[in-house]
Amino acid sequence: MPESPSTSPVPPAHPAEGAPVSVPAAAPQEIELKLAVDPRHLGRLKTAPVLAGPRAVTKTLRNTYFDTPGGDLAARGISLRLRHSGPQGAGKVVQTLKGPSAGGGMALARSEWEIPAPDGHLVPQAFTDAAAQALLDGVDLRRLGPVFSNEVKRWTRTLPLAAGLAVDVAVDQGVTRAADGREEPIAELELELAAGQDRRVLYDLALALHRAVPLRLELRTKAERGYALAQGEAAAPKAVKAGPLNFHPDDTVEAALAGVARACLHHMAANEGAVLAGDPSGVHQMRVAVRRLRSALTLFKAILPEAQAATLKVALKGLADAVGPARSWDVFLDELLAPVTTAMPEQESLRALAVAAQGARGRGHTAARAAVSGPGYTELLLTLGRWVDGRCWRDDAPADRLAWLGQPLLPFADAVLTRQRHRAAKRSRHFARLDAPARHGLRIAMKKLRYAVDFFRELYPQKAVRKYLERLSGLQDGLGHLNDVATMDALIRELRADLAAAKDVSPTGGDMAGWDMGAGLVLGWHAAHMAVGEEALCRAVDDFLDADPFWTPVDHWPHPPS
Repeated sequence: MPESPSTSPVPPAHPAEGAPVSVPAAAPQEIELKLAVDPRHLGRLKTAPVLAGPRAVTKTLRNTYFDTPGGDLAARGISLRLRHSGPQGAGKVVQTLKGPSAGGGMALARSEWEIPAPDGHLVPQAFTDAAAQALLDGVDLRRLGPVFSNEVKRWTRTLPLAAGLAVDVAVDQGVTRAADGREEPIAELELELAAGQDRRVLYDLALALHRAVPLRLELRTKAERGYALAQGEAAAPKAVKAGPLNFHPDDTVEAALAGVARACLHHMAANEGAVLAGDPSGVHQMRVAVRRLRSALTLFKAILPEAQAATLKVALKGLADAVGPARSWDVFLDELLAPVTTAMPEQESLRALAVAAQGARGRGHTAARAAVSGPGYTELLLTLGRWVDGRCWRDDAPADRLAWLGQPLLPFADAVLTRQRHRAAKRSRHFARLDAPARHGLRIAMKKLRYAVDFFRELYPQKAVRKYLERLSGLQDGLGHLNDVATMDALIRELRADLAAAKDVSPTGGDMAGWDMGAGLVLGWHAAHMAVGEEALCRAVDDFLDADPFWTPVDHWPHPPS
């Protein structure tokens, strides 16, 4: 059974108690994209025409990372290293302190201080900048010791661009070593903004390089990967749940849009490894991330250029469609077929149906892995990252939409929640008489309302939010099960069609007579249980309609501010 998903480590907009320490805005920052490269393609990457420019420099870097025995620096999301460059026993020695990554998007933005290392030794007290000292405040510096190291051969070139922009390009190949001798290879590309503030140039360059050499986004820093190696964490990736979004009422609408989009994008990318490993929870979480981002594009439509939102929704739907079959078959086997098999263990037809379904699930996961490992997936992430980090919704936006961006978030959130609640309530009228398509429409409306609550919940009293969500949960669960059963019927028809086309060649799964009776048993079993549960579902609708909003309802969608 797959492990329970962890929570997506997206830095909140306003860190709560126990979160990584905040860094003053005046702290020096590095802004970079990190991309993994197949070592076989490193030579071709360096000679890509788009990287033509001043002469490249190659050097060897040896880095040692320090922390306390209790991992105090790692717990704060910061790293401290000693770097030797040049020949062994000679050359330059510097010490570098880096703060936690901010934003949770594709481009890493971190505070960074680099100073000479006195006598070639680590002296953290030498960081005299107030912001750097704030990061280390409370850490017993006397207990610092080496945790892991890495050694890379670095190829660098600075590309001057138009409008005063420049990008530092670094190609690293080497190895990370833990104290016990375990190693992990390094082969990656770093694109760092060297001059200017327009992050779009990083994505434009990454997209151009990706079309020449296959790349994959790397969300973890070398330090984070080194800590994982040093701590002996399992190599198998784990599914990751969406993390909290801690907005404040005085945040702007644009800040919320950027924060929500970044969090959804990070949630999606964080489950890439679990999808590739065939983890059903990873597939589920990636689908959730895609749905949340598509819903966000709808919830914020008042400030988004319509053509942009439509294009992004289509691209995201393509990914959802690619991973959808794997999730559908996971649900069929684990949540729909399993209870029937438990209730009727003697039925051979159910075992035959399981074999056929497992074959279909295998094909679904193969398709999901192909989609996530393909170049189109990386291009989608880079395109979405560019859109978020570059604030591309400002491009060609009409004045009435731009007027919303700097407005306080709370009235906007009230309006969004009111609208979504109204739409869900309208679809739930005369629920007992609704047919399957109408109930499906209600399920979608409820999901959008739930996502809106998740996005904005920190703006409101938490007790009231939790009480409201309790009222919603029964209806959401019931509608979700209805949808699963409706999907099950379509999946069984798909199995029959596959057999007719001779796609399933498994000895048992290919014999429709062996499992067709089992399919009828599963459909009948769930139909009977749905009939019993209809009364409870109607009560859940009433609970939802009777729930008091925790926000301030508005009578109409507010006009854009002048």
